[in-house]
Amino acid sequence: MKELTQLFFPKSVALIGASPSEEKLGGIALRNLLGMKGKVYPVNPRYDEMLGIRCYPSIREVPGVVDLSVLMRPADEVPGILAEHAGKARFVLIVSAGFAEIGAAALQDEVIRIGREEKLRLVGPNCLGIFNPYHRLDTLFLPHGCLKRPKRGNVAVVSQSGALMMCILDAIRMANIGISKAINYGNAVDLDAPEVYEYLAGDDTTAVVVSYLESVGDGRRFLEAARFLSERKPLLILKAGKGEGGRAAAFSHTGRLAGDYQVFHSLMNQFGLREVAGFDDLLDAAKAVSYQRPAPGNRVCIVTNGGGSGVLAADECARQGLELPDLPEEVRIGLRQAFPSFYTIANPIDLTGQVRIEDYPKALHAVRDQYDGFLVIALTGVPGVTLGLGEYLRTFKEAVGKPLVVHIAQGGVAPRLIRQLAQAGIPVYRSPERAVLGLAALLGSRGGWHG
Repeated sequence: MKELTQLFFPKSVALIGASPSEEKLGGIALRNLLGMKGKVYPVNPRYDEMLGIRCYPSIREVPGVVDLSVLMRPADEVPGILAEHAGKARFVLIVSAGFAEIGAAALQDEVIRIGREEKLRLVGPNCLGIFNPYHRLDTLFLPHGCLKRPKRGNVAVVSQSGALMMCILDAIRMANIGISKAINYGNAVDLDAPEVYEYLAGDDTTAVVVSYLESVGDGRRFLEAARFLSERKPLLILKAGKGEGGRAAAFSHTGRLAGDYQVFHSLMNQFGLREVAGFDDLLDAAKAVSYQRPAPGNRVCIVTNGGGSGVLAADECARQGLELPDLPEEVRIGLRQAFPSFYTIANPIDLTGQVRIEDYPKALHAVRDQYDGFLVIALTGVPGVTLGLGEYLRTFKEAVGKPLVVHIAQGGVAPRLIRQLAQAGIPVYRSPERAVLGLAALLGSRGGWHG
C-alpha cells in the first residue's frame, strides 16, 4: 500500500478551479493548500498569477507529473478535464458533486472509464478529500474560521461522508485528541475504504482508526481489509443506512446501495470487528483507545463517591457485557478496616460525599490484581476531591498498566482536574454511561484488538 503515500504525502499538488477570491471554494482550498510541505500549482485559464504564485491554464501546462490533482469544477466538465490528466497526475481528487448520488450514473461511469484508460487513481467524486497535519496537507474547502482543525495525533478518520468527517474532526478537536490522517472518499469510484485500511495498518503515526460507512462495494475485500487492520490496531466502525429510510438516504448521498444491515452486522461479528452503535459511542471509544492500549478481560471495578452515579455505571456495564464481580473476601476485610463504617464496601465501592482524597488510591490498589479495568467516578462538588486526585490516578495507571477511565462531574476543581488527567493519558467523560462505553472499548482484547 505504499502507493497511497503519494496521496497522503504529495510532493506536488495541482488545484483545478483555483481562485484568488476568499469567497469562492477554489480560493478557500488554495489558501488551505499553500501551507503544505511541497509545491502547489493553481490551475485556471483566466489568471496568469494567483496569490503571488504562477497560475497555469490547464493541467497540461503544469511542469512535470504531480502526485495529486484536486479537481473543483462542475460535474459536466469533469470528464473532459480528467482526460487532460493523462500522464500528468498520479491521483486525482474529484471534489465535484452531481454524479450517481443525483442519478447521473452515466456521467459517473464516464469518469470511471477515463480513469481506468488513463491509469489515474481517483478519489471521490463528491468528497472533501484529505487532511494530513503531519504534512500540512489540507484539501478541505472549509475556512479555518468555520472548521478549526485538530492538532496532530494518533487517530485516523476514514469517512464516506464529508459532513460526518467534519463533525468527527470538530469533536476530536474539542476532546483534545489529535488526528494522524483524515480522508473522505465520497462515491468511491476507485479508492475505497479497504485500500485505506490496508495503508493505515502500516502507518506509524496512526494508533486507532475510526470509520463511517454508508455502503460497502466489494464486501469480501472490505471484511478482509478490516480484519487485517483490526489485528494490528483498533478499528471502530459506525455503519449508517440500517433501516429502510437510512438505506434510501445513503443511496441519495453517495449513489451506492447500503445493503442489508443485518447481514452486515452478522458478518462484523463473525469476523470479530468492532461496530459502534452511534456517533457519541464512536467518539467515546476513540478517545479511550487514543489514550490507552486495549487489554484482555472484562472484569471491572467501579470506585465512586456518589452512589447514584455508581448505579448508572453498573447498569451500563451490564448493557456492554462487562462484568462487575464482587470484591474478594480478603479485600472487603482490608477495606473495612481502612475506611469509615459508612462507606459501601462492594462493587461499586462507594466512598460517599465524605470521601478523603487518599481513599481513591487505597481502594484502587486494594483491587488492582483482581480486575481488568477500572472506572473512577469523582463528583467534584465535595471538599474531599482535590487536584491531588490527578496525581494519584496517574501513578496508579503507570504502576498497574490496565485500562482506567474517569467520570468527573462539573464543579469545583473539575476543569483543571480534567486537563490534568488528559495530560496523564486518562480519558475523562461527562457521564457514567459514556465512561463505561470508553472502558468497554478498551476491554476484551484478543490479538491486540477485539470485536
